[in-house]
Amino acid sequence: MVVLGTALAGTQDPHPGSAACSRVLMKGNEAMAEAAIQAGCDAYFGYPITPQAELLEWMARRMPEMGRVFLQAESELAAINMALGAAAAGARVLVSSSSPGFSLMAEAMSYMAGSELPMLLVNVMRGGPGLGSIGPAQADYLQATRGHGHGDYRVPVLAPASIAEAIGLVVDGFELAERYRTPVILLADGILGQAMEPVVREFRSLPPRSDDWSLSGADGRPPRVVRSLHLLPEALEAHNQHLQAKFRQIAEHEVRWAVEHVDDAELLIVAYGTAARVARTAIERARAAGLRVGLLRPITLWPFPADVLARLAERMRGILVVELSAGQLVEDVRLAVEGRAPVFLHGRTGGMVPGPGEVLAALQRIEAGAGAAADPGSAADPGAADERDPIGLIESAEWERFLAAAHAAHAAPASGDDGR
Repeated sequence: MVVLGTALAGTQDPHPGSAACSRVLMKGNEAMAEAAIQAGCDAYFGYPITPQAELLEWMARRMPEMGRVFLQAESELAAINMALGAAAAGARVLVSSSSPGFSLMAEAMSYMAGSELPMLLVNVMRGGPGLGSIGPAQADYLQATRGHGHGDYRVPVLAPASIAEAIGLVVDGFELAERYRTPVILLADGILGQAMEPVVREFRSLPPRSDDWSLSGADGRPPRVVRSLHLLPEALEAHNQHLQAKFRQIAEHEVRWAVEHVDDAELLIVAYGTAARVARTAIERARAAGLRVGLLRPITLWPFPADVLARLAERMRGILVVELSAGQLVEDVRLAVEGRAPVFLHGRTGGMVPGPGEVLAALQRIEAGAGAAADPGSAADPGAADERDPIGLIESAEWERFLAAAHAAHAAPASGDDGR
C-alpha cells in the first residue's frame, strides 16, 4: 500500500478535482510543459540543453498557439533574468534547464528569493560535475535544497517519481510559488525527462495571478517597488527575519512524502525520483526473500520530511539511502535520523543507474550485519561491476584494486583481436 503524506493530513489525494480525459503516451519533458500551459503559464524563458530540450521545444510550439510569451534566450543567464522581470510584472512564469544551466541561474534565483518573486524552475538533472554527460543524475540535490544561490534562503523543491506525478507537481509548484511569493524548483532526473509513460490527460487550471504588489503600472495608484537590495544592515536584517518566518511557515505546512510497506518494516529505503522506482522493485524482491523492507519517498526535498523519518527510524534496524549521486540525500537522512538507526548509502554516479539487484544485495549485506559496503572478496571481478556498490568500494579501500582489475580486463585483446 502506498500512503501519501502532507504536513496537513496523513493520507489524501494530492491532485483532486480533474476531469478525466483520454489515456495517452507522453514524454516527461513534454508532459511537464503541457501541464504548465494548462495551469495558465503566461511566459516561458529558456535555453536548449539536454536532457530537457523537449520541454523547450514543446513550449516553442504551444505557447505561440495560445497567444502567450515564448522566448529562447541567448543563455541561461539571460533566461532567468527575463523571468525575474516577467514575474515582477505579474506574469506566471516557467523556466527550465539542466544541471550546468541550472548552475548559471543561481545568482538570479537569489535575487528572486530576496525580491519574493514567484516562479517555477524545472531542473532535469544530468551527470556532472562540469559538462559531465547527458545521462541521468541526482547530484544537484544539495544545490537545490540549500537555496541554489547565495544568501540565507530556501525554496520549495518538488521531486516527482513518475510522469503522472510530475504533471500534478507542476501545478502545485505554481500554487506554492504564488501562495508564498517564492521561486519553486521541480527537480527531476534525466530519465523522468526522457521516458515515455501512459498518462491520463488530467490537467488542472489555475485562475490568473492576482496580487497587490506586482509592477503592473502605477496609473491610478501609488508606485510600487520590487527589490532585493537593502543597504542598511538593520533593514536587511529585518528583511531576512521576514524571509525566515516565511520559510518556517513553508516547513510547517508544505512537507509531502509517500511511504510503502512501512507497517511491518525492519529495514527502510529512502529514495526519490527514479531511484525510488528502482527501490520499489528491490523491495518487492526483498520481501519475496523474507526481508521486511519499506520505502520512504520524499516528495518535497525541501521542506524535508524529517519528523516522519525520525519516527520511522525508531523501529528500524537499518536505513539504506539509494540515490544517483555520491551521497547528498543521505546527509538530510542522517540529520533527521540523529543516530536512531544506522544509515547506509548506495549511490551511483556519472549517469549510471542502480539496478534492483544491487540494491537488494545492499539490503542483504545490512541484514547480515556487514553494512552496505561491497564484499572485498569479489572486488577483482570486473564482470560484477553492474551489481557492485562503488561507494562501498571506496569506503572499504578496495577501489584501486577493483579499477586495476577492470582496466586489465578491458585492455586484454579478445579472440581474433589484434589489440588496436
